[in-house]
Amino acid sequence: MSVLKVIEVLSNSEKSWEDAARKAVTHAAKSVKNIRSVYVQDQSASVANGNITEFRVNVKITFEVE
Repeated sequence: MSVLKVIEVLSNSEKSWEDAARKAVTHAAKSVKNIRSVYVQDQSASVANGNITEFRVNVKITFEVE
């Protein structure tokens, strides 16, 4: 039987929501092993002068506890 844990991570990117999600997983993987999945819970963006300047995601990362 596996034991799984979920953490919530906030991330941002100047490129896209997808890039922000990738950054969240990459950064979490530096200290968390056995990442199994990522769930994008929320998306938002910052706007300045009528243009999107930053994409933001709130993700839930699931990993197996050893």
